[in-house]
This record gives sequence, structure tokens and C-alpha cells, in this order.
Amino acid sequence: MRIDRNFANNEFLASDGEELITVLNPATGEPVAHAVAATAAEARSAVEAAAHAQKGWRKLTSIERANHLRALADLLEERKDQIGKILALESGKSLEDAAGEVFYAAEITRYHAEWARRIEGEIIPSDSPNETLVLQREPIGVVAALIPFNFPVYTLMRKLAPALITGNTVVARPSNNTPGSALEIARAVRDCGFPAGVINILAMTHEVAQGVCTHPKVGMITLTGSVGAGRKVLEYSQVNIAKVSLELGGKTPAIIEADADLEAAAAAVIASRTSHCGQLCTAVERVYVQESVHDKFVDLLRKHMNERAFGDRMREPSAMGPLINASSRLNIHQMVQRAIDDGAKLETGNFIPEGPGWFYPPTLLTNCRQDMEIVQEEVFGPVLPVLKYDTIEEALELANDHQFGLASVLYTENYRKAMEVANNIEAGELYINRTPADPFQGYHAGWKRSGLGGDDGKHGMLEFTQTRLVIQSW
Repeated sequence: MRIDRNFANNEFLASDGEELITVLNPATGEPVAHAVAATAAEARSAVEAAAHAQKGWRKLTSIERANHLRALADLLEERKDQIGKILALESGKSLEDAAGEVFYAAEITRYHAEWARRIEGEIIPSDSPNETLVLQREPIGVVAALIPFNFPVYTLMRKLAPALITGNTVVARPSNNTPGSALEIARAVRDCGFPAGVINILAMTHEVAQGVCTHPKVGMITLTGSVGAGRKVLEYSQVNIAKVSLELGGKTPAIIEADADLEAAAAAVIASRTSHCGQLCTAVERVYVQESVHDKFVDLLRKHMNERAFGDRMREPSAMGPLINASSRLNIHQMVQRAIDDGAKLETGNFIPEGPGWFYPPTLLTNCRQDMEIVQEEVFGPVLPVLKYDTIEEALELANDHQFGLASVLYTENYRKAMEVANNIEAGELYINRTPADPFQGYHAGWKRSGLGGDDGKHGMLEFTQTRLVIQSW
């Protein structure tokens, strides 16, 4: 069985008495690989290597850094099937989707490489004569990047690329559910000629990851994960007063107006809710339907859900795949049971399938209330609660009555209502007549408990910088 070793200072580490993390295929429950868990000493050495490398990396011209990123992007694209096969086995994705994720990881790397000649400062008028104020953008230093299981390749490069183009170095910790694809990317890093220590990727226990985040030479921590994980990172950041960028939970509301194309909206909502078995931060998690079309729309949702088969995507690529592990499935099933006990009506789904793998059927719940757990808490699985409303103002009030504010969705043909929602929704993103897809030239940033800072675009790139004001008298 494959054993993936940690990558630090341009070397794959070999150590005695190593602890192994077993990586399971969520579609079968069978082991597919082992990853070596980095020791505390190895993780400290990786941070030290990153800190040493950063002194030289920041002095390269930004276009030189961009050339390294482009070379890495080319190699990722060239090896997308190889990396994708590892990703598919550890995540439950199809080979096509996994290779596609690697391709988009290469594309976002190229996108951030384009910022090489566009990282700008400012010239500010002074109140004093014969004086100029110059605001410079500078790197922060060493960035600790904590990567989730659901899109481990794309999210890794989503964080590495902007950190690197702005002159930082990185120590990345992939999810212990999906470390193999990240450590395969480390081979591409080594093979394309990155300077030693600039990119370090290590599988770690939570305790060792805490040691990285609180290391005195780490200046920034970036995380995509749960609210609980975000709170931990905020605790870690207090040690060094490190900068944080957190993309946390989501509970995307979809508002369905009576004038919407109901068939198109229902198909898109179910595709969003069941893609990667609902394990997407921005997937539609709750639906508010105008009461005059509620029953018709529920019928459409039920039809599309019942047509959505699930299974091992290595054998059935078009099927909905599994949840990431057994505990995730159990937690989701228990949430559904509590919702039904609290008065929700089960339309379809809600059972634990027999056989191997951590599959769960698309599940539709109606007669839901705003105060229910299933409406208020992130499910992160293929479960969809539906509520009805009368006016668009009521829909906005319900959508905004929430701890999360990551993404939101509106289906309508009325531009006045679209503008009303656009100017009043309490979320970092609004998608009109489509479901979320995180364009990497935008800015993916949550409101409320959905996070601090953000990813993507100019503003995501600038997250990895700090400012210096130079006051020059002449």
C-alpha cells in the first residue's frame, strides 16, 4: 500500500518510529494509502525552513515568482490524471471530477501569477510641504495554510498561489482524510524547480498543527473549515497576534420567487445540494419558496431528488458519491431524525443504505420552521429543508435570520426584486438565477460567522500582504 511522506525544504522526509494516518476510500471504507504523521520536531523544522527561504523568495522580482507559479501550474495540468486518481480514491469523486479539480487548481495558480505586475501601493498627499507618503504592499512572512477535505487540491492552490506571488512562504496541512493528493502535488513542486523551503506540505495531528500555527515565525494562518476550527485558529493566532483569513461554515439560502423558471431552478438547486454529496460550503442548504408556487416547486424538487442515484463514482461516474466518513453520515442522519421528530415532513430519503461506503440518499424535508436545527445549522450533506413565504421582504428576513452569511441564491425574473435582494441580503455572495460556483476572479468572503477575510481575486491576493508607510521629506 502506498505510503505518502511529508515534504519540507524540498525533501520527502524519512523518520524512524513514524506514526501513520490511514486514508480510507469513502466509497468502500477500505484503506487506500497511509500518510506519515509529521512529528512536532519535523513541523518546527518546516517552519524554520520556510522562514529562511522567505528571505530570498521575497527578494525575487514578482515576475520571477510568477514564473515559478506558471511552471507549477503547467506540471499540475500535465499530471492531472495522476493526481486526480489519488484524489478520487481518497475523496469519493469520479476520476473526471478529480482530474477537473486539478485542472482548475492549475488555472487559479495561473490567475494569481498574473498579479505579478499588478500588486500596487499608493502615493498619498502629505499635509507637509516637500514630503511624499508612499504606502507599500509587503509580504507577511510564513503562512500556515489549513486545507479541508472537500476540495483539497483546489483549495491548496487557492491559498498557496496568492501567498507565494506576494512573497510569502507556506507550510500547508492537508486534511487527514485527503492528504495523498496534496503530497502528490509536493512532487510537482519539487520537480518544477521551486527554491527549497518555499512550499512545505505535511500531514499532521491536531496537536502538531497547533504547534505550527503558534510557532513564533508564523505570521498568518489561513483556514477553510468549520466554525469550530475557526475558533481554534483564532485562539492560536493570539500567541503571535498572527493575521487570520477564515472561510468557515455556510447555510446558503435559495429564494424562489413565483415568476422564476421553476423547472430550471429545481434542477439547479438539487444539483447544488447533491454535488459531492452536499459537501460544499456554498451549496444550497435551505430553500424559501413563494407560497403560491410552493407545492409545485416541492414536486419538482422531489422528482429531481428521486432521479439522483448514488454509488461508487469510480464505477458509476454520474452517480452522487459518498460522504467523507462514517461519523459525518451518522451526524447527518441524526439531524434529519431530529427534524422529523420536531415536525418536519419527510418527502424522500432518510435512510442508511446497506453495504460498504458512507452513502446517504438525497433527502427532502418540508413543513420546516425557521427555528429548527436543520434550518439553522450547517448539514454538509445531501439534505434540503424547504420553507414557504409570502412577500420578498419576508423571504429576505428569513434568509438573513441566520448565524451564517457566506453565499445566497435568488431565482426571479423581476429586476426590482433582484436589486432589493442584492442590496439587502446579509451574505458575501449573491447568485441570481444560478447556483454558487466561486469564480476565482471574484472575492469569496463570508459575513457573520462565515468567516474573516476571504479568498480569490485582487482582494484575496491582498489578504497575504501587510502595509508599510514610507514618509519621505525632500
